[in-house]
Amino acid sequence: MLNQLDTELFLALNGAHATWLDHAMYWISDQEFWYPFYALILAWLFWRFKKKAIGVVLACVATIALGDQFTSSVLKPWVARLRPCHEPSIERMVHVVWECGGQYGFASSHAANTFGFVMVLTILFGKEHPWIKWLFVWAALVSYSRIYVGAHYPLDVLTGAAVGILFAFLVTLIYKKLSVQR
Repeated sequence: MLNQLDTELFLALNGAHATWLDHAMYWISDQEFWYPFYALILAWLFWRFKKKAIGVVLACVATIALGDQFTSSVLKPWVARLRPCHEPSIERMVHVVWECGGQYGFASSHAANTFGFVMVLTILFGKEHPWIKWLFVWAALVSYSRIYVGAHYPLDVLTGAAVGILFAFLVTLIYKKLSVQR
C-alpha cells in the first residue's frame, strides 16, 4: 500500500512538468551546477570563522561522504528498489529529463547530501545566523528536482533527507566533542 501511494504521488509530481521547467530542473538536479554555490559557502565560512572553518568544512565533508556512501553503497543494493524510470510497470508514464541513472533509487543521495550539508550548518551556526535555515529551501528544491527528472520516488527523497540529517547530527556531535577537548 505504501509503495502504491508513493508511486501515485510520484506520477502526479513527475507528471506535472512543463517544457520550460525541464531545463531548469536539469540544472538544479546536476551536482556540478552547484559547485560555485558550495565555493561561496566555503568562502563565507573561511571569511567569517577563519581557522575554525577547517573543522566545519571537514564536518560537512564527513556528513556528505557518510550520507552518500550509506545511500549508494548500503541502501540502494540492499533494498534494490528500481528507479521509477526503470520500473517496467510505469516507465512509459515517467517523464525523464535526462538519463535515468543507476538501476536502484532508494534512497536519494542528492537528498542525503544537500540536507546533511544544510543541517550541519544549521546545527553549528543556525542560532547566530538565522538565514542559514533558508538553505533548507535549496535542499528541498534539489531533492524535488530528482522526482521531476524521473530519478526518484518521493519516499526515496524523504529517506535520503532523513539519512543526511541523521549523519549531520552524528558528525556535529563528534565535532563538538572534539572541539571541546582542544
